[in-house]
Amino acid sequence: MRLNITVLPGDGVGSEVTREAVRVLRTVLDLYGYEVSFEEHAIGGVAIRQFGTPLPDETKHACTNSHAVLLGAVGGPEFDSLPPGQRPESGLLALRQALGGFANLRPAIAYAAIADCSPLRPDVLKGADILFVRELLGGIYFGEPRGFDASGAAAHNTMRYSETEIERVAHVAFRQARMRHRKVTSVDKANVLETSQLWRKTVTRVAREYPEIRLDHMYVDACAMRLITHPGSFDVVVTENLFGDILSDEAAVISGSLGMLASATIGGKVDLYEPVHGSAPDIAGRGIANPLGAIASAAMLLRHSAGLEQGAQDVEDAIREVLDKGFRTADLSPQHSADPQRGRTKRVVSTAEMGALVESTVADVVDRRRAYHAV
Repeated sequence: MRLNITVLPGDGVGSEVTREAVRVLRTVLDLYGYEVSFEEHAIGGVAIRQFGTPLPDETKHACTNSHAVLLGAVGGPEFDSLPPGQRPESGLLALRQALGGFANLRPAIAYAAIADCSPLRPDVLKGADILFVRELLGGIYFGEPRGFDASGAAAHNTMRYSETEIERVAHVAFRQARMRHRKVTSVDKANVLETSQLWRKTVTRVAREYPEIRLDHMYVDACAMRLITHPGSFDVVVTENLFGDILSDEAAVISGSLGMLASATIGGKVDLYEPVHGSAPDIAGRGIANPLGAIASAAMLLRHSAGLEQGAQDVEDAIREVLDKGFRTADLSPQHSADPQRGRTKRVVSTAEMGALVESTVADVVDRRRAYHAV
């Protein structure tokens, strides 16, 4: 099989972490006998500087004609003075619309080896493994009308959802739950918002098609608290765009760093994969960014776009193994540890070194498994 993957490094640390994700992808696909081509294009601030727009037509065309898109990050303070529709982030929103992906999958996993990087107690974190399913093309980010009034002293945004939009993302959540622990928590604010009342009603109706899945409803404020107090009580969390954005970022405390979080946007013509973190311009070019979120996003690409479930698991196992051996990037370094004694046993590595460690480890993981089955 041949895969054509469009790579959008973007801004800040995007190019650094994406480079390591491509390195791991190339190795895994080669091990599984896939042919792959990577085509790099500009998006975000880089594209604004080069082409005067955050999403050039050439980039859009390449993305819509590829098997998958791997993105780094977009944004930077130098663009904050631009009108909202001309900022780097607007290019990402436009790309999501062009690709048509409506479900954003964001896993948040508590790795035992880096439990001391989280502000939560290890006993609270133990066993936490959550998959957020965030609706991505509706809600307040896209609702119309929106904007400032003539004076600029007032502004408005519109939250809007249809049954169809809610149904399709609910189906994704229930199907994912089938492959996990068969529990879905639907998050809304149905005591206040009409859109949430429609959300709850629609998700409840869709749940009847999945009698083997347990469905719970939870208000977003209660969910935000329970993510911190009992993260292990969740399996799949499905929610609308704004709530999903906030809650999945909050879940960084489970993994210990935003740099650990991956995401996949699925359901459209072409799926999009990107780490959850931003462009981090303050550390760009220093070689200290954490590439594991980008590499884990590459694992999701293997699973959802290449049909390589085992290859995805190999990458995820390699990430865990590297962490278990004590290797860390700066965001997971000893100075962030709540346990100085454990911190002294860790080795801080650069972005490129972490990528190389995962690459070599995933090759070992594949070799060990193949040798085992050959016996």
